[in-house]
Amino acid sequence: MKLLLTGGAGFIGSAVIRHILAHSQDSIVNLDKLTYAGNLESLTEVSDNPRYSFVQADICDPAALQQIFAKHQPDAVMHLAAESHVDRSIDGPAEFITTNIVGTYQLLEAARFYWQQLDSQRQQAFRFHHISTDEVYGDLPHPNDSQAAASQLFTETTAYAPSSPYSASKASSDHLVRAWQRTYGLPVLLSNCSNNYGPYQFPEKLIPLVILNALKGKPIPIYGSGDQIRDWLYVADHAHALYTVLRTGKVGETYNIGGHNEKQNIEVVRSICTLLDELAPAAQRKLTAADGSTLTSYSSLISHVSDRPGHDRRYAIDASKIQHELGWVPAHTFASGLRKTVQWYLDNPTWCQRVQDGSYQGERLGVQQ
Repeated sequence: MKLLLTGGAGFIGSAVIRHILAHSQDSIVNLDKLTYAGNLESLTEVSDNPRYSFVQADICDPAALQQIFAKHQPDAVMHLAAESHVDRSIDGPAEFITTNIVGTYQLLEAARFYWQQLDSQRQQAFRFHHISTDEVYGDLPHPNDSQAAASQLFTETTAYAPSSPYSASKASSDHLVRAWQRTYGLPVLLSNCSNNYGPYQFPEKLIPLVILNALKGKPIPIYGSGDQIRDWLYVADHAHALYTVLRTGKVGETYNIGGHNEKQNIEVVRSICTLLDELAPAAQRKLTAADGSTLTSYSSLISHVSDRPGHDRRYAIDASKIQHELGWVPAHTFASGLRKTVQWYLDNPTWCQRVQDGSYQGERLGVQQ
């Protein structure tokens, strides 16, 4: 099978490519615009694989998409290309509307035109897998507010109630994909995932930002009290789930993918600090605290800052459908995945340095109201 995968130079996309090439004989065409978060160094280990090829293009460019479909003749599309950071969407929503909504529309149209030209057998086998987020559902009641809140989870039938420009743009793209299936018969699959973490993640996201700030002795910002709850999913587990959905998912169905790891943000940050205290003691790195004394624990760098506008309190996914229907369960606990993640960032300072040599230097985003 030949796959056209959009956004393959990004964090999740590159993990999917590495997984598929390692666990199948499928070939992959990676279509990526290479924005700030796209990094081909995340694919160095597969760049010479004869089953892998890269095309730099924009999903908003219909002529380029038509040429790519005509040349590569894919059997399936995995659509991961998206603007994905909530804080950036607050500062500049226009790019999110363009990429996530208009780009998805252009990709759907290119895929539909291509699919309609296929013979009946290839039409039957073709799949368009759209990868989305749990943030389209809005947020859930917080256990601090209700004793019954902990039992409430997002399911595939939860009504959409997006809170940010980012999640609204992803909700819009989800609706487009479903409409193209119902109106035109395009064989689509959808998946909505919880918060991903792991190696190669761009450092504007919480976990890599905390790791890299801590290793430099910089303040570790926590929004508000840090009691916001997220369900954490190790990126390699997500990659496995996405490939499972593509191969065995039922056309027209949605599958929620979660890690069964609900944690408050402050818990996540403290866990990272504890791991860094063990694996890379601050004293050995000769880091100093704000008062000039030797830093003894990374947790002293934690700094509470004003909360993000419209910040969702809790996300939590019910992943029972994908488990019962497709047999997928996450292989990592939060503890095992986080240790692997911290160790990877410690072992790969060159990758981290090159990413941070660009325009993003760890500053706070999303403070405009």
